[in-house]
Amino acid sequence: MIDIQVTDLSIGFEVGKKILDGLSFQVDQGERVGLLGRNGAGKTTLFKILTGELLPDEGEARTAPGKGVGLISQIPVYPPEYTVEDVLNTAFDHLRAMEKEMEELAGKMGEGDKATLARYDTLAALFERQGGYETETNLNKVCNGLDIPPTMRSQLFSELSGGEKTRVNLARLILRETEILLLDEPTNHLDLHATEWLEEYLSRYKGTVLAISHDRWFLDKVVQRCVEIHDGKAELYSGNYSFYVEEKERRYLEKLKQYEKEQAKIEQLQEAADKMRLWAFMGNDKLYKRAINMERRMERMQTTDRPTKERKLTMGFGEKEFRGDEVLTVKDLGMGFEGRALFSGVDLEVAGGERIALLGDNGTGKSTFVKLLLGELEPTQGKLRFGPTVRIGYLPQLVTFDHPERNLVDTLLWDLNCTPQEARDTLAAFNFRGEDVFKEVGDLSGGERSRLKLCELMHQKINLLILDEPTNHLDVDSRDWIEEAVRAYEGNLLFVSHDRYFINEFAQRVWMLEDRHITDFRGTYQDFLDFQERKKVYARNAAAGRPVGAAPLGGPSPEKKDKPKRPGGTKELEKQVAAAERAVAKAEEKQYELTLRADEVSDNYLELQKVYEQQRELEEEIAHLYTAWEKLAAELEEMKQP
Repeated sequence: MIDIQVTDLSIGFEVGKKILDGLSFQVDQGERVGLLGRNGAGKTTLFKILTGELLPDEGEARTAPGKGVGLISQIPVYPPEYTVEDVLNTAFDHLRAMEKEMEELAGKMGEGDKATLARYDTLAALFERQGGYETETNLNKVCNGLDIPPTMRSQLFSELSGGEKTRVNLARLILRETEILLLDEPTNHLDLHATEWLEEYLSRYKGTVLAISHDRWFLDKVVQRCVEIHDGKAELYSGNYSFYVEEKERRYLEKLKQYEKEQAKIEQLQEAADKMRLWAFMGNDKLYKRAINMERRMERMQTTDRPTKERKLTMGFGEKEFRGDEVLTVKDLGMGFEGRALFSGVDLEVAGGERIALLGDNGTGKSTFVKLLLGELEPTQGKLRFGPTVRIGYLPQLVTFDHPERNLVDTLLWDLNCTPQEARDTLAAFNFRGEDVFKEVGDLSGGERSRLKLCELMHQKINLLILDEPTNHLDVDSRDWIEEAVRAYEGNLLFVSHDRYFINEFAQRVWMLEDRHITDFRGTYQDFLDFQERKKVYARNAAAGRPVGAAPLGGPSPEKKDKPKRPGGTKELEKQVAAAERAVAKAEEKQYELTLRADEVSDNYLELQKVYEQQRELEEEIAHLYTAWEKLAAELEEMKQP
């Protein structure tokens, strides 16, 4: 069954210029589809047509009749006295109406009317099937997942920030259990915890999803196929975002090969026709006719348009030479506001060339930590010190300019002290071309201001680059540009980001800010995720009174198969399990000793690096020991079963 049908859809807001021009595709029931395209390609316009907010010039876009549609980008207006709890409870309006009718029917049951009894039974079954008796449980579960605490639930909805309203509206739509979800940048105002919860929810969601998102990790985790809007038309890709990237490159190379083959053939025919015309001047009319026929054949040839790729970034950061090992030292750092501590007792050491991701939920103090580094705030305790040759470049989350009335060219002329041609070339490298360069800075979107700030940063001599949510507001192509620049940059990098694709690409070290403390993890983002998962398993096992490294409770049980008996039987296997447990315990003791050793040599960078390397090797060894122990323990448990 088709849930979303788009057929020959066209719409334009300027005479002679169409945003959507013959767009056609469909989404079947239960599919999860990503809608891709550059900013301004018409993605949000399509959503507005699907919800009836706009009417197309031609064609149609419709959803399956009788199915509820939820749109994340639109936040309904509620009465001013509505609290967040009131807004969330509107998701259960249909259940409340059903409950009220059941109460009225219950009052009439004494009359013995069979129709009344039948109607009550029908409603009762429907009420239970739609979760009427579990509304409070479901409400608490969704609020916990999307970080909507009790204090927020008691606030007036009208007093929330835009991001908080979006989060509450997302929760309301999830509780409504609509059959079709239209998601317009659903992760923009979610922290990592809430985003992961949403991904898990969507993986179990039985309805249909059409999602606009620049979050590439989210697209990889959630969508099954992609639709890209390019030049007003749909290009279809039967896989997630990673598949889309590879397939798009393959199609480009295939078209380029076809184009070059056709051009070579045309050049060959043209050369032959020119020779025949030359010989025809010598009196050979047959050759002249052949030349004319050959040229007509060239005109009739269906040639492929030369394929184009999005323009890549052609400039990089101007780096200042770094001397010495010390970049940043943080000692017993603490910060708080009005008696509330954000973090305390933070000790960190950063050496040359490191790339660090500062992660944590919203409100934990990531931006405050960055402001301390930039000297915009003073800590409540402790201190931090930069190396003498460190020069910082900073891209804030919300970019502002001192003179918003200046146009883009004048802004670069003043800020970079460059020539008009240099300013135009720099702007062109960041896709500011034509009349766009004469826009006033104050009229730019958030993403455009970020790009303009990057233009300026790349002309500065820096060796420590601090980025606060660098990919926010940027479309996928713009994110590719900044990633190219960061990839080529060889200095130190410290960044705050919710973009897991970006984090996974660049983080070689993770600082996780949680519970008023920074956990310093040396490794990639994927290593960190694996580490977090191991911690959860250990915690569950410890709570259940099982050995720390035991297999997780509730996991898949071994299949009942006849296996060859192990030599030595159960007793021998018990000895091997005990030996594996002793090996794990010994390795964990050594791990504790290395932790003490790290504290002892914390002032000696070279010795500390040796300890960190030993810790990293020991973590891998412990992981292998746990795997061996789990396998032996599972075999022993199976052998003991009757």
